[in-house]
Amino acid sequence: MIINILDSFTIVKPDINEQISTAQNIMNFSNDFTEKYHNFKDNNIILDFSDDLNIDLKEILLFSLINNKHKKNKKSFVIVSDYKEIDKLPDELIIVPTLEEAEDVVELEDIERDLEI
Repeated sequence: MIINILDSFTIVKPDINEQISTAQNIMNFSNDFTEKYHNFKDNNIILDFSDDLNIDLKEILLFSLINNKHKKNKKSFVIVSDYKEIDKLPDELIIVPTLEEAEDVVELEDIERDLEI
């Protein structure tokens, strides 16, 4: 797991092992992320799957519980992925295609929280 802590958010990215399948890489990352979540639970989080990972719905949903928990803590949780079937995702998950868009979402949500919208 690659962690990059910035001022307004933390980017967390899987460390890809080319020897195993994408599904196994995501499962390992999900387990590692869940185990270490307490280290960055107070930060806005961007999960970055932009490095040619073809994740599917089942793999994205692995992060659903932490997403819900994180949002209850009034923090942003955004996933960066080129996943195309957005209409199949639960409404509470935010998925965007680029890191720049994820940063914009975090910034907008911070403004909304500051304005109590």
